[in-house]
Amino acid sequence: MQKITPMLWFDTQAEEAANLYVSIFKDAKIHHIARYSDAGPGAPGSVMVVEFELFGTRYTALNGGPHFKFSEAVSFVIRCEDQKEVDYYWAALLEGGGKESQCGWLKDKFGFSWQVVPKQALDLLGHSDPAVRTRVAQAIYKMIKLDVAEIERAAKG
Repeated sequence: MQKITPMLWFDTQAEEAANLYVSIFKDAKIHHIARYSDAGPGAPGSVMVVEFELFGTRYTALNGGPHFKFSEAVSFVIRCEDQKEVDYYWAALLEGGGKESQCGWLKDKFGFSWQVVPKQALDLLGHSDPAVRTRVAQAIYKMIKLDVAEIERAAKG
């Protein structure tokens, strides 16, 4: 059993968000939907929480009202195998009103932040040669969506 579960606070879009996320990621599923009772604070019968799973990790989405908003202080990193996978997640998470940021970051239409990062970037940022690390970091700082070919060119100098 997973001991710690990230909780994502939505105004009223918890079920919509969970459905979007499980449609994007392979082997994802919704486990449970709980609804508000007469005790509130949501309208009786409306969705309170949605428990869902992405790549074996469970999450809970809460319809808690407009009191709190997402910020870039918390994001999920998607470690991608190649440019095709980067492109897929980038497009899927931006669809319907998401916003690009920089250095592989974006916000989906709900305002939640994601980092779509190819494994090549992570590997090269940890390279044993500090000059390679510097060139790769400088290249990434100029990008919006990360470009594997450009990152590899930067690594070679």
